[in-house]
Amino acid sequence: MVTFVDRVVLHVAAGDGGRGVASVLREKFRPLGGPDGGNGGDGGDVRLVVDPGVTSLLEYHHGPHRRAANGAPGAGGHRAGADGAHLVLRVPPGTSVRTTAGEPVADLVGPGMECVVARGGRGGLGNAALASPRRKAPGFALLGEPGERRDLVLELKSVADVALVGFPSAGKSSLIAALSAARPKIADYPFTTLVPNLGVVSAGEVVFTVADVPGLIPGASRGKGLGLDFLRHVERCAVLVHVLDCATLEPGRDPVSDLDVIERELAEYERTGASLADRPRLVALNKIDVPEARELAELVRPILEERGLQVVEVSAVSHEGLRALAYAMAGQVAAARAAAPAPEAPRVVLTPRAVDDVGFTVHVEMADDGTPRYRVRGDRPRRWVQQTDFANDEAVGYLADRLARLGVEDALAQAGAVAGDPVLIGPEDDAVVFDFVPTVAAGGHLSGPRGTDDRLYDG
Repeated sequence: MVTFVDRVVLHVAAGDGGRGVASVLREKFRPLGGPDGGNGGDGGDVRLVVDPGVTSLLEYHHGPHRRAANGAPGAGGHRAGADGAHLVLRVPPGTSVRTTAGEPVADLVGPGMECVVARGGRGGLGNAALASPRRKAPGFALLGEPGERRDLVLELKSVADVALVGFPSAGKSSLIAALSAARPKIADYPFTTLVPNLGVVSAGEVVFTVADVPGLIPGASRGKGLGLDFLRHVERCAVLVHVLDCATLEPGRDPVSDLDVIERELAEYERTGASLADRPRLVALNKIDVPEARELAELVRPILEERGLQVVEVSAVSHEGLRALAYAMAGQVAAARAAAPAPEAPRVVLTPRAVDDVGFTVHVEMADDGTPRYRVRGDRPRRWVQQTDFANDEAVGYLADRLARLGVEDALAQAGAVAGDPVLIGPEDDAVVFDFVPTVAAGGHLSGPRGTDDRLYDG
């Protein structure tokens, strides 16, 4: 049974905006009191919030599809629809969020940090909001915009100051249990630790957290064993402690060769640009309560110190050397904290729109039959198409009027479009298509019933 999950693919959908309402006030002695249709409510956002009480992504492993509430439609009497409730998803500290294409979205480290990963759609305007001196009684309203849909990858990376790394059964779990109040599973067989364990250690005035990372073996950085799944938990740690087994009976293994193997795996491991080769190191020669292990530790200690490594001989069983190890780790943690750059105050970046930015672009494409077609891209044209009720002729005419005022018709003519050429507006795979017929100016007289425009059709 799965009890710990540190990587999931989460499919989120924000709420859709509610549709506006076309309504006319009717009272006694006031049969046509004017438009009174209310606006639709906004759809709910999907938000990730850090909760220290959450330790795994297990909940999203079992339920990867999450959706926020939709906005309610408006009503007559100028009554606006209720906004959809936001969906708050709680994640553990250290959760990294990125798209399925690998683009970073957020790095949620501290308690209370929050990120909106999918924004709800805006509610549509009712006909009361659409009324103007020229359009005194609109017979239509706007639809709500659809909420964002996103596929996200959530990865949990332990937030700890020190990471204990080493081969399976090197005694990492025993050390963290001896140093802190953590009680990880301990047994005399490999891969006892299947999830990272965290413990809090106090040495003098320095209080820091230690992570017990599951055992690494040769090839861990390429996915062998459990290493690739848990090396990500080492990324945030400021100090690495090599726990070397001085009492191993496996042939071909000794503390120096074990250190070389783990160092090679750490150097080769890179994920999203994070390298582990430059982290400060300590070496804990473990199990010196065994006489043969003590002799081996005394033999290899000078070799490791020649490499510039700080070495401490310890025993998780007899607790020998644990105080020295705790203070050595505390010194490295304090130095790392002092060297860390001070957090910058959040800055608000204002990016004004360019003076020549008209809000849309026109691209010429070639259809399968070799004829040209014109695709209009831009946030406003896309939103306007999504808001249009194509079953209402007046709403379609209003869309054509808005596009003409924005300059879309002139831009299409400049791009070479002629009467009858197909024009696409909207999502790439679900665009609305209309024939280009540049005969009606914005606000001009439309042939046919009021508000209609035969140029548009839902393709």
